Amino acid sequence: MLSLTVAAVVFGVVFLAELPDKTALAGLMLGTRYRASYVFAGVAAAFLVHVVLAVAAGSVLTLLPHRLVQGIVGVLFLVGAAMLLLKKDDDEDEQARTPADQSFWKVAGSGFMLILVAEFGDLTQIMTANLAARYDDPLSVGVGAVLALWAVAALGILGGRTLMKYVPLRLITRIAALLMLGLAAFSLYEALA
Repeated sequence: MLSLTVAAVVFGVVFLAELPDKTALAGLMLGTRYRASYVFAGVAAAFLVHVVLAVAAGSVLTLLPHRLVQGIVGVLFLVGAAMLLLKKDDDEDEQARTPADQSFWKVAGSGFMLILVAEFGDLTQIMTANLAARYDDPLSVGVGAVLALWAVAALGILGGRTLMKYVPLRLITRIAALLMLGLAAFSLYEALA
């Protein structure tokens, strides 16, 4: 059964963590060159693959003793928060090999491959696995994470430049790090209590 509360928490955490990520910039780059719907189809499919893998990994963690899992999850959230806070603010955008024409399969395939490679082992994939282990609700975590990643992709493809004019990247990164610190503290408290 889908828990809207869990899905909403996961959506918020993953959305804020993914917004300043390189994949949002890659989506923006592809979206400025190719038909947005084609780019989104490929990017959305790649994110779906990543969330399924992350939720599966997180679900395996639930087989371990609860206190141990909470301790591991807490430490991983601390690592994620540190990665966000210590991350250099360089706006490097990885250039993808671009298709020669506007065909759906070439554009969607380029978006899929770019995100599939760029996101593998990425912070949000690790966070999704942590959240799946924490909540032991793979459906709700999966839905929240997929919707968050798709929302960031849509923003990056359709209006990333405008958003970044009004909301500083540094502020978004700090909010995501604070949320992760809060989740880390809560998880570690549950592990020790």
